[in-house]
Amino acid sequence: MKALVYDGVETLNYRDMPDPVAGSDTHLIKIEAVGICGSDMHAYLGHDARRPAPLILGHEAAGTIVGGAQDGRRVTVNPLVNCGTCAACKAGRENICPERQIISMPPREGAFAQYVAMPDSNLVTVPDAIPMDKAALAEPLAVSWHTARLALEALHPSMERRALVIGGGAIGLAAALALKAMGARDVTIAEPNDARRAFLAETCGQATMANASGSFEMVIDAVGYGATRASASACVMPGGVIAHVGLGDSAEGFDVRYATLQEVTFIGTYTYTMQDFRDTAQAIFDGKLGPLDWIETRALSDGSQAFKDLHKGKVAAPKIILDPWA
Repeated sequence: MKALVYDGVETLNYRDMPDPVAGSDTHLIKIEAVGICGSDMHAYLGHDARRPAPLILGHEAAGTIVGGAQDGRRVTVNPLVNCGTCAACKAGRENICPERQIISMPPREGAFAQYVAMPDSNLVTVPDAIPMDKAALAEPLAVSWHTARLALEALHPSMERRALVIGGGAIGLAAALALKAMGARDVTIAEPNDARRAFLAETCGQATMANASGSFEMVIDAVGYGATRASASACVMPGGVIAHVGLGDSAEGFDVRYATLQEVTFIGTYTYTMQDFRDTAQAIFDGKLGPLDWIETRALSDGSQAFKDLHKGKVAAPKIILDPWA
């Protein structure tokens, strides 16, 4: 099969790789759409020791089962593979399973490829009316759905459901969409990139600002750098909630003294549960997250250039989807 392979820092090559093989409990999936995630970008820049070269990256995927009793079934892929037997898994918190694995991280190759093999329990059926490029958004949208759910659950019932989302990429935009779908009254996205901010306002209908400011009951940091943690600390109201989903770096920034004196709740949120993933997929199918028309599609063979453009800030759309068959 053809795949886009991470071969070193800022080096991606489109080349032949061995076909994955379906097992007794896995399906072979023909990938028809796969998104570029911020974590893929971190690996590309050499900032993620968990993803050593050479490796096929990519974990936001949708496609069609090939072969077997379910041949032709259209599916979106939950890339988190868990043990299913530990206390976390039994409690429905599969995302913190100590044995969890994710495609795009050894020992599992990723989905920037024409095929991938996945367990049946990681698949959600996609209705015929839903395009695959939108079905592939289930994974990043589920990350934000999980974050929004935890933030709202942690918010004191006496407080207004107003939120600031820091970062207007796919996770930030999806967090705003999820918050609104869950009843948040007022959501603003802080995005410094002029082109992306204009895209969010004009194409996605979002309230935006260039730099985080103001006072909000909830703040979601969808970037995760020291500077954005500092902004989150400055913008959260006393008694409010900061939900931290970005994985930019581990530098300082969070004002722990303010959080202690003002009883601010800080939540680190990672991926999603399988129920979050199913709920997100259903919200996509039901149109509850909007038209999802904020993606840009390119051929997988042009993936290296897509990464370069993202790194240089030349992409206005919050998400690039790659097509392995274009």
